[in-house]
Amino acid sequence: MSGPAGSVADSTGNWVDTLAPPWLRPYLRLARLDRPIGSWLLLIPCWWSSALAAVAAHARAPSLAHIVLFFIGAFAMRGAGCTWNDIVDRNLDAAVERTRSRPIPSGQVSVTQAALFLVAQALIGLIVLLSFNGFTIALGIASLAIVAVYPFMKRITYWPQIVLGLAFSWGALMGWPAAFGSLALPPLLLYAGSIAWVIGYDTIYAHQDREDDALIGIKSTALLFRERTKPMLSVFYALAVILLGAAGFAAGGGIVFALGLCAFAAHLVWQIVRLDIADPNNCLMVFKSDRDAGLIFFAALLLDAALRHHA
Repeated sequence: MSGPAGSVADSTGNWVDTLAPPWLRPYLRLARLDRPIGSWLLLIPCWWSSALAAVAAHARAPSLAHIVLFFIGAFAMRGAGCTWNDIVDRNLDAAVERTRSRPIPSGQVSVTQAALFLVAQALIGLIVLLSFNGFTIALGIASLAIVAVYPFMKRITYWPQIVLGLAFSWGALMGWPAAFGSLALPPLLLYAGSIAWVIGYDTIYAHQDREDDALIGIKSTALLFRERTKPMLSVFYALAVILLGAAGFAAGGGIVFALGLCAFAAHLVWQIVRLDIADPNNCLMVFKSDRDAGLIFFAALLLDAALRHHA
């Protein structure tokens, strides 16, 4: 079924198609604002880290200013990252059915226009970053190297999901130093756990394009694991629960955090049971549910901080 003129094959009928001015739609699609799930998944580790710092500081809640800044920054930088990815992958996208209608391969936006849009989004991200302390600013700048190389990894390794994990989990290192001005063991454990989580959910996502990727030589853990996907997801999700749990307990989390961690783990088990790697729609649905998983873990940290402070 086709969508509105100029729409993207895997995202139709959303607010960009129905509400945004026609001239703006290709840019909103470049930034993936028609599909904000990736922005949420980039944001959530930032929020985890801020809430983890609140637990460690015996504060009632993380800084509201930091929560808002991370929200703006995550959406801006995810948009910039996707624009960069689309510039690099424009020829590959043209060869994949799901992505050939994206703004650059379909001719809605030129490479030059996309590059200028990338700069504009990056400037928003920079303004947000400069609102933090010097240590956090330096950490944020360091993440750009990983973002820059990620689009090339799927050409050379079956494990590009590891590099995506390094990039998408970087926020786990940001919220803590935004509060304390330095890093410590809890955010490092949080970062490691988030990487395991990202490898899991992006493997699910990659199964949507498995056949096309195999034809054009793109590598992924979906192609590497194939029928072993569920056992491998079990390994990475178990590792995520262990490391994220260790982060919370190292920061001083208590029984409320432990209960929330169990709810997070139960959601990941549900994903593995529910997943059907032969059904792209099922893969997308399960992948999108990771926002819920991330928010469950965030709520566990928030409630633990609030209740322990009240006590």
